[in-house]
Amino acid sequence: MKTLFTCFVLITSGIAAMSAAQPARPNFLLIIADDLNWRDLGCTGSPDVKSPNIDRLAREGMMLRGMFTPAPTCSPTRHALYTGLYPIRSGAYPNHTMVDRDTRSIFGHLKALGYRVGLQAKSHVSPPSSFPYENISGNADDAAAFRQFVSRDASQPWLAVFASHDPHGPWDRGPKQMYDPAKITVPPYLHDNATTRRNLAAYFAEITQLDTQVGACLKAVDDTGQRDHTLVLFVSEQGSSFPYGGKWSLYDNGMRVTAIARWPGTIKAGASSDALIQYVDVTPTFLAAAGGDPAAIDTGCPDARGYRGFDGRSFLDVLHGKSNRLRDYVFAQHTTVGINGYKEPYPIRAIRDARYKLIRNLAPQNTYSIGGIHQGEIIESWQADAKNDPKLAAKVEWLFHRPAEELYDLQTDEYETNNLAADPKFTAIKARLGRELEAWMAQQNDRGMETEMKALARQPRTANAEKGETAPKKTPGKKKAKK
Repeated sequence: MKTLFTCFVLITSGIAAMSAAQPARPNFLLIIADDLNWRDLGCTGSPDVKSPNIDRLAREGMMLRGMFTPAPTCSPTRHALYTGLYPIRSGAYPNHTMVDRDTRSIFGHLKALGYRVGLQAKSHVSPPSSFPYENISGNADDAAAFRQFVSRDASQPWLAVFASHDPHGPWDRGPKQMYDPAKITVPPYLHDNATTRRNLAAYFAEITQLDTQVGACLKAVDDTGQRDHTLVLFVSEQGSSFPYGGKWSLYDNGMRVTAIARWPGTIKAGASSDALIQYVDVTPTFLAAAGGDPAAIDTGCPDARGYRGFDGRSFLDVLHGKSNRLRDYVFAQHTTVGINGYKEPYPIRAIRDARYKLIRNLAPQNTYSIGGIHQGEIIESWQADAKNDPKLAAKVEWLFHRPAEELYDLQTDEYETNNLAADPKFTAIKARLGRELEAWMAQQNDRGMETEMKALARQPRTANAEKGETAPKKTPGKKKAKK
């Protein structure tokens, strides 16, 4: 009997020690790339890009192949990630934007649950009162600052957002010697010429620079003994800034993203899921994993019906392998007003199910022209080549002028080149998607062109708002060209 009692004491003591060593609530590491097309990693099929650390993360975790951003520009994307709200509802829908003053974010929600919360490198969210994070470092290459933050207090769980500046243009970082412009593979959605190749090689080098940063973050977590109780989520933000690279468009190159989740002991290594998920689902998922109740959260921002909860929902069951379904539809919007170099408003809305996508261009009579894809040496080289290439000329023209409606079958047309909107065989599909898109716009209080024309009032740099509440957070570090 004494022996049995001794065994019991030893076993229960061991369990208690394990519980003390591993907090019941996980840490969260959210890694965000900057203008990275979802296809441009080794683990997503690139034949050229060297991304060993991200590829290893994919082997050790789950590929979320159905993750989508609700906006194809940096600032609306980040606001949606952190708030669990779609951009127009929160007010953060043009680029360089801000949420409504009372809107709350993952930083405040997790702080209320006792978490230490911090962000390293790129912010691009506003006002500061809605995003109460500790500034870990303005420099994405500062591995020491990151390590110090995640290891500061072993008794307190943490959220660390590592928001890299890479591979956002200008592509001037990374091991350029690894990529010979003459030998790389040009994706079929880009025009293959010397200018494209030179820029593509530089972009690939900066992806490898990003991968080095990801490796440093993962090493810090592993070396400090926190691997097994840290949920890591890597996301690629949105598409690249090449013409047809996806940024500033609602094609899959723009709104579909790479997403990889690792959580040892909870997520099966090497797993994948095709469940449709959006960035607005990340905050509710983290809160549920932390022991909170996402359904009880007041986001501080009502929708058109007065509902104050999240637009997003938890995908913990997907991570646990219990379900391969979350949403029937994903949505996205794009606002051109306020983007550097824009000339005419060109609002775009989109809805996608597992197979089909409907895009509505709300001002097809206008010319879509902004400083990104419509200006610069890449598009100018394409325009020069198009003078003797009718097929390329039509491709270039599509960048500037599109019809009111576009419908694509993603199962047979992954690059969205065959518009089925006028095909009577798809009338019912187009109508179904159209009804769902209109219902979403109504719930978001999205009034189309009227909303587009209010975009400048949603930007801290142009809005007349109270000093200190709308100024973007400034972080030192790598300088980048303005978006």
